[in-house]
Amino acid sequence: MNTWMRHLLALLLGCLLSLSAHAALDAKVIRQLVDDDSDQKLAAIAALVQVGTPEAARVLQALSDDALYATDQRVWLKADDKVYDATTGAEINPAPDDVDTVSINNRVRGALDSALSGFKLTAADPAARLAAAQSLQGDVSASMIPALTAALKQETDSKVKPVLEQLLAQANLKNPDVKARLAAVEDLSHSNSPNARGLLLTRIDPANEPDAKVRAAAQSSIAAIDSRLAWISALGSVFSGLSLGSILLLAALGLAITYGVMGVINMAHGELLMVGAYSAYVVQGVFHAHFPGAQDWYLVAAVPVAFCAAAAVGMIMERTVIRWLYGRPLETLLATWGISLVLIQAARALFGAQNVEVSNPSWMSGGLEILPSLTLPWNRVVIIGFALSVLVLMWAIMQKTRLGLFVRAVTQNRAMAGCVGVPTRRIDTLAFGLGAGIAGLGGLALSQIANVGPDMGQGYIVDSFLVVVLGGVGQLAGAVWAALGLGIVTKLLEGWAGAVIAKIIVLAIIIVFIQRRPQGLFAVKGRVVD
Repeated sequence: MNTWMRHLLALLLGCLLSLSAHAALDAKVIRQLVDDDSDQKLAAIAALVQVGTPEAARVLQALSDDALYATDQRVWLKADDKVYDATTGAEINPAPDDVDTVSINNRVRGALDSALSGFKLTAADPAARLAAAQSLQGDVSASMIPALTAALKQETDSKVKPVLEQLLAQANLKNPDVKARLAAVEDLSHSNSPNARGLLLTRIDPANEPDAKVRAAAQSSIAAIDSRLAWISALGSVFSGLSLGSILLLAALGLAITYGVMGVINMAHGELLMVGAYSAYVVQGVFHAHFPGAQDWYLVAAVPVAFCAAAAVGMIMERTVIRWLYGRPLETLLATWGISLVLIQAARALFGAQNVEVSNPSWMSGGLEILPSLTLPWNRVVIIGFALSVLVLMWAIMQKTRLGLFVRAVTQNRAMAGCVGVPTRRIDTLAFGLGAGIAGLGGLALSQIANVGPDMGQGYIVDSFLVVVLGGVGQLAGAVWAALGLGIVTKLLEGWAGAVIAKIIVLAIIIVFIQRRPQGLFAVKGRVVD
C-alpha cells in the first residue's frame, strides 16, 4: 500500500508540474510585448493567439487595459487588485515599486482587439461568442486560423456556427497555402451572404491573388452566389408584394361592400382609412398618459376603437347624405368627394397638418431571419396575419350571420327583401357602417408601416377601386386575388423598373384586362346579374 501511495503521489506531482509548465508563457514573447517597436508587439500578440491559453488571454487583456508593466528585469500585470508575473502567472507579493507602463498605438490596439475577440469565441455565453465572431468580420488575419478552427470544432449554436465558418474561410483566403485558399473559395461559394461575395471579389484581382486557379474559382463562386442572391431578392419582393397586397386588401374589403355590394361610389373611403389610423394615434396617447406599463398593448386596444370610430363616421355619412342619393352614382361621387375634403380638414384642425408618429409595439419590432440576406419584418408579418383574420371575419359575417343574410338579400333584390320584412333602410346603414369599419381596420394596419397624416387616404383610394374592379364587383374572392396579385406584380416591377414606371405598367395591364374582361376576375353569375 505504501509503495502504491508513493507512486500515486509521484504521478499527481508530475501532473501538477506538467500543468504548471504548460501554463507558463514564453518569456521571450512576453518581453516582445513591451518592446518599443510596434512590429515586435504585433508578432508577440500573434504568438500569444497561437498559444490560445487563458494565461495568454489574461496577458493580452492586461495590455489592452493598460495594466501591463515592465522593467529591465521583469514584466508583470495587475488583475483583481493583485500583481502577477506575466510569464509564470505567479502572484508577486509585495508588488514592485518601480512601475513602467507599456503603451500601445492604434495599429497595435486594433490587432489586440481582434486577438481578444478571438479568445472570446470560446466563451460560455452564445451571445458573447456571436458578438465576438461578428466583431472579427471586418478584419480577420491568417494567424487566427488555429483559434477559429478550434472554436468551430466545439461550436454547437446554430447562429454562431455559420459566422465562424465564414470567418475561417475569410482567414484562409489570406493563407499562404494555395490549397487552403482554394478550399476557402469553395466554402464561400455555398454562402448566401453579400459579405462573402465581397470577400471573393478581392480574390479575382491579380494584385491580391497571384494564383490563376484561385482567381478562376473565385469568379465561379461569385457567379453562384449572385444566382442565389437573385432568388433571395425575388423571394423578398414576393414577400413585400404579399405585404402590400394585404394592405390593399384591407383597404379594398370595405369598398367591396360599399361599392361592390351597395353600388355606392364612396370617394371618402380613403378618409375612413385615415380615421382608423388616427384612432391608433389617439389610443397610443391614452396608453402613454395613463397606462405606461402596458404601452406595448395599445395596438390591441386600438382595434375595436378604430373599427367603431370609422363605422360611426360611415353610418353618419350614410344617414345624412348617401341615403338620399341611392341610384344616382354621379351625385354620390361628388357628395362623397366633398365629404372627404371635410374629413381631411377636420383632421388638420384636430391633429395639425403635419404627420403624427405612431410607433410599433416592441413585439412588432425586429424581424424573422429566414436567410442571411432575407429578413421578414415582424410588423409586415403581423399585418399579413391581421388581413387574413379580417378577411375570415368578414366572410363569416356575410355568410353565417343574420346581418350578412339581410345584406345579401337587400343587394340582390331590395323590393323582394322589403316585402318579406327585411328592414332595408336599417340594413343599408349597417352595411355601410360595416364597410367603413373594415376600412378603419385597414387604416390601423397602415399606421404601423406608413406616415399618419390628413392626406394619407388619398394614396390608397385609387388602388382600392382598382382592386374591386379587377377582382369583380361584389366578389370578395376576387378582391383577395386582385389585391395580392397587384401587390406582388407591383413589387416585382419596382425592382426592375422603379416605382413610377411600375405603377404605369400595372395601370396599363389593368386597363387592357378590363377591356377584355369587363366583369373582372370573378364574374357574378345567375339571376343576380339581372
